Amino acid sequence: MDGHDFLAPVILSIKISAIASVLVFGMAVLFARWMAKARFIGKSIVETVLLLPLVLPPTVVGFVLLIILGRRSLIGQWYEKLFDGPILFTWGVAVLAAIVIAFPLVYRTMRAGFEEIDRDLEDAARAQGAGEWQVFRYVTMPLASRSLTAGYVLGFARALGEFGATLMVAGNIPGRTQTIPTAIYVAVDGGNMRLAWMWVGAIVVLAFVMLMVANRNSKN
Repeated sequence: MDGHDFLAPVILSIKISAIASVLVFGMAVLFARWMAKARFIGKSIVETVLLLPLVLPPTVVGFVLLIILGRRSLIGQWYEKLFDGPILFTWGVAVLAAIVIAFPLVYRTMRAGFEEIDRDLEDAARAQGAGEWQVFRYVTMPLASRSLTAGYVLGFARALGEFGATLMVAGNIPGRTQTIPTAIYVAVDGGNMRLAWMWVGAIVVLAFVMLMVANRNSKN
């Protein structure tokens, strides 16, 4: 095995995790802020739906995505006509799987942070003439910054370690869709423990660095 064979899953995993974590961050901020403030009938049902992937086996989530995005589905047929190829078994669908799996964890972390904010501080800003966007940007976000940072790190780490749903919808194509978790699985299954340990070391280092950054930020 040359260096490219080893680095390919690492680079792809970082790319998928980086894109997924940014998208999840934006989605989770919107939903967490909305759910922390909103009061409406059926709120518990909506939140249950948002958190459902957190308790479902990743293979079940992958199966649902497989049905929704398959070549026989409306979305799958539309995508194939538009982009001249199926969406399944591409690194893009691996990003989607990572988003679905990581979102509930990030959402729950951020919502807890928004709920802990002193509403009097936000009301004071409004009383001084600040608009809702200004209140959110200059009061709410800074006060919830630790939870937001923790949410992002957890989302990145969860996307980095995603295996079940990714294997279902993206497969394990070396150089195209093979991530670190799927590469480790194949290496162990093939008895190549040295290679498996190398990839385990890579993912541990990446996760360690992310947690170190989050811990240092939380102490500032």
